[in-house]
Amino acid sequence: MPAYIVAHVQVDDWNAYREYMRHTPRVIERFGGRFIVRGGAMETLEGPEEALRLVLIEFPSMDAARGFYRSDEYAQIKTLRDGAGFAKFVLVDGYPEDQWRIAAAGSRNAALPPA
Repeated sequence: MPAYIVAHVQVDDWNAYREYMRHTPRVIERFGGRFIVRGGAMETLEGPEEALRLVLIEFPSMDAARGFYRSDEYAQIKTLRDGAGFAKFVLVDGYPEDQWRIAAAGSRNAALPPA
């Protein structure tokens, strides 16, 4: 089942961060991962305005994501962003497709409670 690394990043030094960005794809790919979101335009729909860069990386499993994050190569690449800002990385398990189908089917005919 897919797993995801969600990163919220504050970039203070774009030159250093761009160098870090140049090297991460090869290690992510080595562990079967790919970027789903890598920065890009954002719009806050609810809650406090999101001001941090958002990155979402998909991996084939939690173990593959852990392997990437704990790899010696990524540890070396990660030093390239030292002093470039700060990041928070969260690993989350994906939602199984079969459970999604059950939830969607159950929701289709569900009536809203009276107001």
